[in-house]
Formats: sequence, structure tokens, C-alpha cells
Amino acid sequence: MTNLKNDLLLRALLRLPVERTPVWMMRQAGRYLPEYRQTRAKAGSFMKLCCTPELACEVTLQPLRRYAFDAAILFSDILTVPDAMGLGLYFVEGEGPKFSYPVRDAQAIKKLAIPDPESDLRYVTDAIRLIVGELNGQVPLIGFSGSPWTIATYMVEGGSSKEFANIKSLLFDEPELLHQLLDKNAQAITEYLKAQIAAGVQIVMIFDTWGGVLAPDKYREFSLPYMQQIIQALPHEVNGQVIPKILFTKGAGPLLADMALSGCDALGVDWMTSLTDARTYVQDKVALQGNLDPSVLYARPEIIKQEVSKVLADYGNGPGHVFNLGHGIHPGIDPEHVAAMVEAVHELSPQHHNH
Repeated sequence: MTNLKNDLLLRALLRLPVERTPVWMMRQAGRYLPEYRQTRAKAGSFMKLCCTPELACEVTLQPLRRYAFDAAILFSDILTVPDAMGLGLYFVEGEGPKFSYPVRDAQAIKKLAIPDPESDLRYVTDAIRLIVGELNGQVPLIGFSGSPWTIATYMVEGGSSKEFANIKSLLFDEPELLHQLLDKNAQAITEYLKAQIAAGVQIVMIFDTWGGVLAPDKYREFSLPYMQQIIQALPHEVNGQVIPKILFTKGAGPLLADMALSGCDALGVDWMTSLTDARTYVQDKVALQGNLDPSVLYARPEIIKQEVSKVLADYGNGPGHVFNLGHGIHPGIDPEHVAAMVEAVHELSPQHHNH
């Protein structure tokens, strides 16, 4: 099927039989690893780390030297796209991302240009080419972007938010204007993901981190259609190899049923929804990825093993499950605890296959 030495993840995402459940982890290249913190210190800033292909390549590969993960995920940030649109992204220690030029009116939205990934985001595609060369077919590389809605929340709020006051005001007062912004974001993300695929990623994932702050009817209007627009515009396959697409909305719950009709191959599930319920919602139309509560990794290794076993049993038997956390790993986790999780998946998952 592929020229990969390990294509478990690709098979699982396409709901083909596997010998064991593949495992990778959101934010697997990150602050819980001492080697990441050293590279980050060497880079001098988070943005410098993202924008230097050699360093982005290095941190993408670090977790694979420690753990038998079934994929690498590109080290980057969901805000690279609005940054390339000229909004002036910067990071404040302890506060997270900020934009110098938030987008709040018709004029600002009109001014936004769709970035050219090979010039404006060249550092990302260069990093992908380096990583693919270094991986040499060992495991697939996952590329990603934020969703149009999630990126819009940062663009309109000017940074992280708890109330989402500005974007929700826009949503209710001037829905047409918000639709214009979301459409622009969808176009930009489509070009960005196409460029990632052309550079060599074998799987793409769209992170809709803030989709869950929308009421169900608003989610169906302002988030899901734009992700669907992107999925439908991306190539189905490259050189005979299907490129699976994963959608992840944190807090989706029953909306997984709508998401399963979007044309994606798999859905990420957070830890607030059981995989048994998720399977009922999606009627086995798509694969499911998840959904260990990241906080379980604070626990002792024997507890981690028990909790991994519960997640595997919750999904049940048969193909179409990718083991992951229900959100990204927390920075304070002991790296040894991640090893315990990966080993538990390797040891316990084969019994759920070959039935």
C-alpha cells in the first residue's frame, strides 16, 4: 500500500485491518521533553523555533527517538497562517499568542491577502521536506492547520480568549462579515495544506480547538462547513496513496455525527465523550482518534496502563481506532509516563484486533 516501513496509522485511519492500535500524541514534540526545552532555548524564542526549518525538523523527530510512536507530527503552530496574512503574531511569556493588528471590521477583513505557502510560509514546507528526508519512510508525517473558525477567534480577539466577546459579537451582529473572514481563512488553509501535501506529509489534521464554544446550530453554520470546504478541495490521493484527513473539534460530543458526513476519514475525540458513544454517533463511517484524558499521564505507570486498557475497551474490537490523548499533553508530564502509555498500547491493543 505504501513505501512506509510502518503504515499502521494510515491503515487505521482508512479503517483497514491492523495488528495493533497505532499510537501518537497531540503535542508529542513539546515542553514535556527536556531535549525540546534545550532546542527551544537554543532558538531563543518559540517563533524562531517554528521559523527555522532545521530546528523544527529536530523537535519533530525528538519524540520518535524516545518512543515507538506510529507517526511524526510537523512541529509548527496553528497561527502561522494569520501571521503570514500580516497580523503581526508575537508571544507573551505566560499569556500565549497575541496579534498586533486584530481583524474587527469590514475594511480589515477586505485587506487580508491569501498567503502563498511557498513564499510566505516557506519555512513550513522547507521543514516538511527536511523531516520527510530524515524519516526516510520510517513512519508517516502528519501535517496540520487550525480550522477557519479557531484561527478567526485569535484574529478577531487579538489573542487567546475566555469569553470570545469580540468574535461572538461579530457572529450575532454581522454574520455576513464573519462568513467573509471564514471563507478567506478556508481559502488560505486549503492552499497551505495543499502545499504541505506537495512537500510530503502523508496525513493532514485540522484542529478546531474552539469549535466547542459554539452552540450546535452556530457550529453547523460557522465552523463545520468551512472545514468541509477545505477537505473537499484537498487531493484525495497522491501517487496512488490516499491522504487521510482528520478533523478534531474539542467539545464536539454529539456533533461528531454531523462531522462524520464532512468527507473526512477520521475524527479526533476528546475525553468528555466516550468512544462507545462516539462510535454510535458516527456509525462507523469514519475512524476515531483518542481519547485518554491527558491528566492521566500525571498518574503512576500502573494506573496509566489501567486507563489505556479502558480506552481500548471503550472503543472495542475491530479497525478504525487510533490511540491518542483527548487533547495535547500537558507540559509538566514525566516523559517516563509517556513511555508507559505507549508500551501499554503496544501490549494491550493486539487483543482488540484479529477477531
